[in-house]
Amino acid sequence: MSGEFKPCFVIPVYNHGAALASVVQNLCYCKIPMVLVDDGNDSKNRELILSASKLSPLCILLPLKKNSGKGKAFFAGVEKALSLGFTHVFQIDADGQHDASRCAFFLKEAESNPEKIICGYPEYDESVPLKRKNGREISNRWARFVTWDSSIKDVLCGYRVYPSKALQKLIKCHAYINARMGFDTDILVHLSWAGFKILNYGVRVTYPQDGISNFRMVRDNIAISLTYTRLCIGMIVRIPKLLLRRIFRG
Repeated sequence: MSGEFKPCFVIPVYNHGAALASVVQNLCYCKIPMVLVDDGNDSKNRELILSASKLSPLCILLPLKKNSGKGKAFFAGVEKALSLGFTHVFQIDADGQHDASRCAFFLKEAESNPEKIICGYPEYDESVPLKRKNGREISNRWARFVTWDSSIKDVLCGYRVYPSKALQKLIKCHAYINARMGFDTDILVHLSWAGFKILNYGVRVTYPQDGISNFRMVRDNIAISLTYTRLCIGMIVRIPKLLLRRIFRG
């Protein structure tokens, strides 16, 4: 990839309207546009999102009529970014858990490595729930297994910089990418299969006691399990390709 580096943030928002204002304010120092995707929120959150979007002229509000999940909201943001000529999208969550001060470093790395995926991995403080931390490592080991890619450090962190056109092409080439809680894992596995190189850098993560989670125990666990099953089948189909890649990479 060559030419101008023109990034923007893409921030899907669902039930985190109250946290969004702080996120927007903390990102302003980067001086790049922010696409705020209102993923079919209720009236209260919609008003909070609208209010947050007015805090900076860098904000671009993209309202969706109904809630369709983090993945589809992010895809909608990517389409908007491409329509506005942005070469890269910086995915960041709307809950304010990630350290915004690391964004400048991630953007610098993306500019230096425009064809690679710049991925964050969490650096926890004492607020992290132990079950979540241990469960996360299981997901990471599983992802490295199905991709044969030891460079994957974390598949769940929603703090990444992607090349926009390459991401759009991959999304359009696959009939199904998990639209909800399995999105971050699903998309990174597919990018690894497609041969994209991944660079990993730490980002501090905090878990406020009054934080809101959109995770639905039964529905999302079933959907994630089905995603893992589908990707395991995808690995089996790709074994010849993965084997050749490993041989030629030495």
